[in-house]
Amino acid sequence: MNSFWLAAVLIACLAFPGAGRADELAARKVLDALVAGPEGQRAGEVAALAEFGEQVILEVVEAWRVGKVFTYTAPGAASPIALLDQGGGIYQAIASGESLTPDPAGTLEVSRPDRSLRRELKRLVDIIDLASANEAIRIEAALKLGKSQNPDYLPELRERLPKQTSAKTARAFEEAIAISQLVNGTPQEVSSAIQSLGRLKSLPAKGFLETLLRSLDGSTDPNKLQQVDAAKVAIKEINAHQQVMENFGTAFRGLSLGSVLLVVCFGLAVTFGLMGVINMAHGEFMAIGGYTVYLVQNFFARQFGDSGTAFEWYFVAAIPCAFLAAALAGALLERGVIQFLYRRPLESLLATWGVSMILQQLFRLQFGAANVQVSSPHWLSGNIDVSGVAMSYSRLFVIGFAVAIMVLTWLLLTKTRLGLHVRATMQNRTMAASLGVPSARVNMMTFAFGSGLAGLAGAFLSQIGNVGPSMGQAYIVDSFMVVVIGGVGNLVGAAVSSIGIGSTDQILQSAYNDPVMGKITVLVAIILFLQWRPGGLFPSRSRSLDD
Repeated sequence: MNSFWLAAVLIACLAFPGAGRADELAARKVLDALVAGPEGQRAGEVAALAEFGEQVILEVVEAWRVGKVFTYTAPGAASPIALLDQGGGIYQAIASGESLTPDPAGTLEVSRPDRSLRRELKRLVDIIDLASANEAIRIEAALKLGKSQNPDYLPELRERLPKQTSAKTARAFEEAIAISQLVNGTPQEVSSAIQSLGRLKSLPAKGFLETLLRSLDGSTDPNKLQQVDAAKVAIKEINAHQQVMENFGTAFRGLSLGSVLLVVCFGLAVTFGLMGVINMAHGEFMAIGGYTVYLVQNFFARQFGDSGTAFEWYFVAAIPCAFLAAALAGALLERGVIQFLYRRPLESLLATWGVSMILQQLFRLQFGAANVQVSSPHWLSGNIDVSGVAMSYSRLFVIGFAVAIMVLTWLLLTKTRLGLHVRATMQNRTMAASLGVPSARVNMMTFAFGSGLAGLAGAFLSQIGNVGPSMGQAYIVDSFMVVVIGGVGNLVGAAVSSIGIGSTDQILQSAYNDPVMGKITVLVAIILFLQWRPGGLFPSRSRSLDD
């Protein structure tokens, strides 16, 4: 393939963005020319491949290195083609990607690159990801080459910087160039690179700048002294930025942990806070929600396959199913046990603890003692990077989920007739019944609603944790703690308490750099707080509590 056709291939590839920045077929044709074409043109073909970001290039180069690439001349053909050995006598035509079986009458020879070409191919493998269509891959490749501080890669990074259309990738290339220049630049370039890294608040450059400072220690050269001053300023700027990002990350982790606690405890805030029922089986209602998600996932996998588009929506269908399953179980528990134990907290505690043990054993008999596998849909997988802080989609979803639960519960209790009946019954059952409120039905529906909220918590926890017979036991103590701190019977207090406890826990863990000490400190602080305010943040005032 001569230079004219190489240029034509590249222009055609770049002219049609719908086919991708680096068309696989065009890359295959250049690979075929590189393997089977004249040796004198190989330098131009390697340079042409550097403009593609296709993974097929890496596959062929690796196979070529271990002797699995061949040249094949068919009977009567004027020129050979390149083949990739796929095993079992089957070969792939590199130019087209099609599989074929060579004619025994033809000539099949193993192709081996010479030493000079191997060096060029190694460099090609190192820089190939700089041309990837995937932005994240380009950023990772640029920073990797920059941090290697290999002078051979510096021209490549400089050449590709103007081609970056995204501010994020352009910043990464600029950062990589500056890091490389710390070692490979002129004194003026080194000073400029130091200032650039400080302006970019480059966290990866911090170690390189500290190494540079140590190497310049004791120097009396004016240029070196200027670099020392610039490096100190840059490190100070990076440290300040790093502290801000650490604080932001701590705040996000605290908010996400608080949201998890809120989702978990809001059902308990209804059954314990409003109804006064100490439900030790709350964790098992969460497990019902988690196992419901598992069953819905398996149903979708059987009906639509676990790799289809429909399967991606199984979790959306599982959310209402988890609520209904846990709510039904709660209604049965209230009708069968709890209705006989109102105003008898010790008996209700012991009874629901027994129900908890029974449900755990039923889960083990039905699903086994080991945790079951619940996979997350793609739209809940991965994370978004905000200034160096990775925020997972699942954590962002639970924050929005917690806010939605809080708002919907508030609307239900304050803006509907059912909510009016619930508040009246919870404050004074006898008076509400005498005024015509169906208190027995309200009790059942309220307990079912609180249990359904626990099922929703279990549904979401299935995406960020394990689903097993005792999955809810890890949260039951924290849930009661959140409800008590917020003020028994106060849903807003439960929300404030969950966010406050979650944030405080993360702040103390960061301060101590020890999760255990952070949790111990939080527990001690809660005990002291309850000594000061036994009623919690927002103590309730109602006839039921004053009786």
